[in-house]
Amino acid sequence: MDPYQTLKGKILLRPEINLPEHTIEHLIQSGQLTTIPAITKQKFHYKCNRCTTTNRQHFARISCARCQTTHPYCRNCLRTGRVLFCEKLYLWAGRDAAWPEQTNPCHWEGSLTKHQLQAADAIQQAVRAPGQELLIWAVCGAGKTEMLFPGITAAIQQGKSICLATPRADVVRELYPRLKQAFPQTEIEALYGGTEIRTGKGQLVIATTHQLIRYYKAFDLMIIDELDAFPYHNDKNLHKLAARAKRRDATTIYLTATPRKKEKRRIAAKKLPVVFVPIRFHGHPLPVPQLKLDIQLQKKLKQSRPPKSLSAYIQSRAQERQFLLFVPTVEMLTKMEEMLTGFPLKFTTVFSEDPERKAKVNAFRDKEFDLLITTTILERGVTFPSIDVVILDAGHEVFDEAAIVQIAGRAGRSPEDPTGKVLLLHQGKTNAIVDAITQIKGMNRKGSQL
Repeated sequence: MDPYQTLKGKILLRPEINLPEHTIEHLIQSGQLTTIPAITKQKFHYKCNRCTTTNRQHFARISCARCQTTHPYCRNCLRTGRVLFCEKLYLWAGRDAAWPEQTNPCHWEGSLTKHQLQAADAIQQAVRAPGQELLIWAVCGAGKTEMLFPGITAAIQQGKSICLATPRADVVRELYPRLKQAFPQTEIEALYGGTEIRTGKGQLVIATTHQLIRYYKAFDLMIIDELDAFPYHNDKNLHKLAARAKRRDATTIYLTATPRKKEKRRIAAKKLPVVFVPIRFHGHPLPVPQLKLDIQLQKKLKQSRPPKSLSAYIQSRAQERQFLLFVPTVEMLTKMEEMLTGFPLKFTTVFSEDPERKAKVNAFRDKEFDLLITTTILERGVTFPSIDVVILDAGHEVFDEAAIVQIAGRAGRSPEDPTGKVLLLHQGKTNAIVDAITQIKGMNRKGSQL
């Protein structure tokens, strides 16, 4: 085993390097490691060379015991390790990582549909073309992960380093066992806050976009899943981290069911190649949301009274089918617990900072609950085979067009039960509601024409 494997393709703080000082000095003197200041002073601001931020609000001053002076540190980096003005970052500059040769790395025994194959072939071609970009615009439930398998196979066969980055930790946790099963001989890491699978030597790295903070010119193939999702789509620093983690001639694959205006403009200008997959893998259309108007919705929620449309759905729903109830705020979770206490339902709540989040999602998947009440944290990237979906207060600003489309995409994902319900409970239509339904109908129309 290469003793420096965990350094290759990395940009690290000294505490993150598990090597003695004399070894690090040798690597620097031999040109295998290089250093840069962790924070540099610009003309009118500071720049953190770890997370790339130049936002003044991200910097504060600290009395440093390390150098006995007062100087800036980066508050934006606190979750992944504090960065001080007096520190250095260590960048690998030696030989690239060498991976074991594999002739047949993929052990997945499934098959792709005609439309999945078209996307998979395009991905394979992009992997073989240095510097290529490609967007896969595939509807929710199209089977994007399986479309990646031939491209990942080609990259492994060529000895390339691969990263599959996504904004959500839930997605990383869900993808890891699937990819581990498909590529059992490949060294795979799953990186997110609190991860237990951090070896520092993965040929295939599945990571939240925040975890790219430790990578530098590491990957030959960068796959950005859920390109449009929060926080990636509106955080320029995360885009910079993804760009820094790639080699100069890396292939970049973007995956999304709901591209933002920026990507749509690039597609229209023919600056971003795209493959469209407008049909789910099982061939059934996306469920079109049903609108339920309640002109007293806000009043009822303030009084902790369940809306009639929600009560009616619960009483009439198919008992064997679970459902997700999306609410706009964490505060609303507690109110919903109070409102639904009298109903014959086993339910629980989940949100982004919930310490039991992983266990609750798994319990719902194991059908220990009839209902999981959630914020938008579960709007994408998680798959449950047979569920309905209800959005409470669908006109709230947190439910933009992309969120509504993604939430609707949680229903009807199973070939055995492809017609799940999607209910939008609202006090008045918004542009987001109208645009989301228009987009879903448009996808279904394109799919029916194939």
